[in-house]
Amino acid sequence: MRRREKFVIVSVLLSAGLLATQYIPLDWRYLSILVLFLLSYLSSVWALSDDLQAHEWLTIVPFPALYASAVALFYFLLPEIFWSRLIVILVFGVGMYGLFLTSNIFSVAKGRTIQLLYAAHAVGLFFTMLTSLLFSNVIFSLRLPFYYNALLLFASHFPLVLMSLWSIELRQKISRELTLYSLVFSLILAELGILFSFLPLQIWSQALFVMSFLYLGLSILQNLFKGRLFRNTINEYNLVAFLMLFLFIILFPSK
Repeated sequence: MRRREKFVIVSVLLSAGLLATQYIPLDWRYLSILVLFLLSYLSSVWALSDDLQAHEWLTIVPFPALYASAVALFYFLLPEIFWSRLIVILVFGVGMYGLFLTSNIFSVAKGRTIQLLYAAHAVGLFFTMLTSLLFSNVIFSLRLPFYYNALLLFASHFPLVLMSLWSIELRQKISRELTLYSLVFSLILAELGILFSFLPLQIWSQALFVMSFLYLGLSILQNLFKGRLFRNTINEYNLVAFLMLFLFIILFPSK
């Protein structure tokens, strides 16, 4: 069976699985999402098995599973309107197929440069931001204590950061340097979650700021790993950081 056929089959099956979670009793929904995560992970292993190596079980395979879990959790927050949920299902299936194509490019590009790699980096970054936004929105929607927010943000974002940074070099292993950068940056995101837990910001504003900070940090680290972190690049990201700070001040409630 060809890879693209596998991608289509898995995308359709996972879309059906996402739809099925909505008909499970509320007390079992979190367990159903865990099952969906495991099914997404195992089906991703099967879909990408042709060129899959041992370290890619941690750098490529988890991405579709995290994306599926983030959408499934956010799905519970949507109003029970048939058409809105149907649109989410269709977008999820198309997105899953695109994510499989991106993961496949990372898998076959190791050790060499292929033309589609630059497009794969852009698509991978987009899905990283989307997954972060959905996870953050769900976490802050739960209104949990600050330490749970920090723990959940760290747990959900560490693999995203690790996979995003690994995709830049596509090494045959996960280096100690890569792990250290991922840990430190994820801890910073967790501390940001603690800060937002005490600020009277809207949930979407909190999630957007976490996503924006993730984008800024990953962009800087990716350029660092590429050896392209020049003075002009740093100045551009400083400008983005000041813009984020300005928006934060504008959106911060006055009362």
